[in-house]
Amino acid sequence: MNRRKPDWLKIKIDNLDQIRRTKQMLQKLSLHTVCEEALCPNLVECFGRKTATFMILGNHCTRNCRFCNVTTKRPGPIDKNEPDHVAQAVQELGLKHVVITSVTRDDLADGGSKHFADVINKIKETSKDVTIEVLIPDFKGDLEALLTVIKAQPNIINHNVETVPRLYPGVRPQASYKRSLKLLENVKKHSKIYTKSGIMVGLGEKEEEVIEVFKDLRSVDCDLLTIGQYLAPSPNHHPIIEYIEPIQFDAYKEIADDLGFKHVISAPFARSSYHADEAGNIIL
Repeated sequence: MNRRKPDWLKIKIDNLDQIRRTKQMLQKLSLHTVCEEALCPNLVECFGRKTATFMILGNHCTRNCRFCNVTTKRPGPIDKNEPDHVAQAVQELGLKHVVITSVTRDDLADGGSKHFADVINKIKETSKDVTIEVLIPDFKGDLEALLTVIKAQPNIINHNVETVPRLYPGVRPQASYKRSLKLLENVKKHSKIYTKSGIMVGLGEKEEEVIEVFKDLRSVDCDLLTIGQYLAPSPNHHPIIEYIEPIQFDAYKEIADDLGFKHVISAPFARSSYHADEAGNIIL
């Protein structure tokens, strides 16, 4: 096992003025971003490009995934002004492609799906030419909740499988691999919306298991895929088992392309919303 962080995982920080302006605007509107809450390694690059993934429904999650830095705690009430604030932020940042995600809200009857729809609809009202991607939780398998999001017609519905099925008990103990696949399948069954998913590597998976995940995703007609290196947010999270070489990411991309995904980003720093605007351009 290689535990020492290799050179290809070192981040260059620049464009600090734009980063500061983006943070100030988000604070002014009382908005959360997954970039900050999850300690995403791409925060510097994305804020520098005037892009961010907005995290709605608060910043306290009802689940305790061992790879994630978002705080597990009883969530507070929904901010009814949040759809307006997100739409305003999209305008102020001049976004062409926006990603909306959330904490998992198992405490809500609809899992927060109506709030997702409200945010989507408000962005459409105020920014006509923006493509909208939502990165949603599994809603505990509730089809009606999923249909609420589908009815709002985002351009892309993203739901990450995160890791291989064998590792779910230690990485995503409150989630279900089959339930995640079923969600992606139901999006296609009930709409023509593009679907997207992502997987982390370096958690102890085997190459053949990763390839099987690719095949499972294609079996439910998943269109877009991201593959990235897992980086533990703290010593209390799931440990990094291995740093995957860039050449292996290239190999995974080639395999995924051959299986028929419309767009694949495979790189150490790739995350589910990394360069998401590239996928937005492809679907138009």
